[in-house]
Amino acid sequence: MKEVILDTNFILTCIRQKIDFFEEFSLQGFKILIPKQVIDELEKVKTSKKKLHFREDAKLVLKILDKNKDKFKKINLKTKDVDSGLINFAKENKNTIIATLDRELKRKIKNQKLIIRGKKRLELM
Repeated sequence: MKEVILDTNFILTCIRQKIDFFEEFSLQGFKILIPKQVIDELEKVKTSKKKLHFREDAKLVLKILDKNKDKFKKINLKTKDVDSGLINFAKENKNTIIATLDRELKRKIKNQKLIIRGKKRLELM
């Protein structure tokens, strides 16, 4: 079974664009991994005074993750910085697909990447 690890902006964008990534990934037979650090980032966004437009999205994401906690595996990247943790994880797990929209991450990671194309479609690169 292929594994896909999700980063924060990918999850938030899926929610904003009404993409049910749990359903999409289960149909494709992917095992979903969500880093503890991503959940921590979402918790910070939820209470942020700067990112007002993202607060409601983060609250919704956290509710959805809580409701679907049996559909993903929570992992620890062993670093506070999500991006460097994802890069290290990708190097150690070459077969894991990285779901990200971050240009810098896509450039640095050699693994297959999963992106959102055309605001509705998930696409492997």
